[in-house]
Amino acid sequence: MPVNQAVGLCLGAAILLCSSAFHFAHAKPFMIVGNDEKLIWDDDGKPVLSAPGKDSVLIVDLADPENPKIVATLPLKNSIVGPPVNLDIDPTGSIALVADSVDVTKEGDTLKQVPDNKIYVIDLKANPPKLAATVTGGKQPSGLSISPSGKMALVGNRGDNSVSVLSINGTDVKVTDTIAFPDPVAHVVFTPDGKRALAVRFPAHKVSVLDIAGDKVTYNKVDLATGQWPYNVVVTPNGKIALTADNGAAGSSDGSVDTASVIDLEANPPRIIDRVVVGDGPEGLAMHPKGNLAVAAILRGSNMKKAFYHQKNGSISVLKIDGKKVTKTQDIEVGGLPEAAMFTPDGKYLLVGNYLTQDFSILKVNGTKVTDTGKRFKVPGHPAAARMSH
Repeated sequence: MPVNQAVGLCLGAAILLCSSAFHFAHAKPFMIVGNDEKLIWDDDGKPVLSAPGKDSVLIVDLADPENPKIVATLPLKNSIVGPPVNLDIDPTGSIALVADSVDVTKEGDTLKQVPDNKIYVIDLKANPPKLAATVTGGKQPSGLSISPSGKMALVGNRGDNSVSVLSINGTDVKVTDTIAFPDPVAHVVFTPDGKRALAVRFPAHKVSVLDIAGDKVTYNKVDLATGQWPYNVVVTPNGKIALTADNGAAGSSDGSVDTASVIDLEANPPRIIDRVVVGDGPEGLAMHPKGNLAVAAILRGSNMKKAFYHQKNGSISVLKIDGKKVTKTQDIEVGGLPEAAMFTPDGKYLLVGNYLTQDFSILKVNGTKVTDTGKRFKVPGHPAAARMSH
């Protein structure tokens, strides 16, 4: 099915909100959310597919984090297949990128998932925000990140074992290079100085280090062995360590505990120095702006009703960071199938997107202590991915 041609429009009541005096270049913090309406699961945990056409990307005002407000809705296709980081906002809050990883097509009487290759460029300065361009990237673009300078983006392509390098000049976004890997890359993230990036090689159980000089990105074959099935990666603001979410079961839960691997980025070459036990099926991963705290969103079999390890809700594992020592300090229940996790820029709140319960858990942060406010932010769809403004 072709991409919806109405992508520049806001939908329904959101049109009124969008056309109000909300100016995105100056309104922070805000959050971008991708809702996937093409995939849920039956009681056996088997995928149930729906035809495309109902997905959406939301822009959410978080001026009051306990009372978020949807201020724009764009009918853009996106997917839960992959880590919940297939979108990002540039440091100035001017543009957002959304990777459309997987499409659903009809073959005879049955629906099936097929890799897509689109990256949407959203102009956040427009009022209302609108689709500015569609870039053709690699096959099944998944986790992506925009550089600290805002001039480059890297996209992991799970369908053709590569990383796409994108140049960014306002809403003018172009693919400038493609870096080949031996196996699929699920996510890529920059170090805070913009001189390196970490590429998560999901089925190889490795993280690879990329070197960046100007607009040139090089893979010099520095590979680190993580835990099983690394899906996601974050870096502390001081650039000293990184954490991976080692999913453990190829993107799902299996009833066993999993880990977060700790990478020492100051070592030469970088190396894994610890693994911290978290819950079953970490996927979403978030780093606190101060770097003293991280959280992993834990699936806990919440989309597999008949599995012996099924729990109705997922959870977050709270990780305290003291220098290079990482310790799990809390487990907090959230909603069904938690995907994205994000701290607000001031570090006072944590939002966790729950795919099955179609909402965000709103948690409060005090030092390294996290507490659930009990408040939920309902969204019109299944939040597959989300990212926060800087």
